[in-house]
Amino acid sequence: MKLKLTSSDVDGASVVALDGRILLGEESETLREKVKSLIAEGNKNIVLNMDQVAYIDSTGLGILVALHVGARNQGATLKLSNLSARFHEILRITKLVKVFEVYNTEAVAVAS
Repeated sequence: MKLKLTSSDVDGASVVALDGRILLGEESETLREKVKSLIAEGNKNIVLNMDQVAYIDSTGLGILVALHVGARNQGATLKLSNLSARFHEILRITKLVKVFEVYNTEAVAVAS
């Protein structure tokens, strides 16, 4: 299942809705390029809506960390919203929940 990205502007934030799996290969590269292009366009508040993410592997986690660091270095913020219980648990176990700004809903992430 290929990762589908749908982006929109919501109240000054760039929201990217993800649908599919974040894996090593084309999926992760598509996500990396999308976020980098948003930052290059001057978007400083980026929200990744993870509501439809069915699976993420260790490479996918690494991509998210790299995107977070890259965004921060460019003066932007990368926030995660709508995590599944399983994905939230993975972030908790790996202690990455302390690295990312995680929100229950897209609206709360955008408002932050």
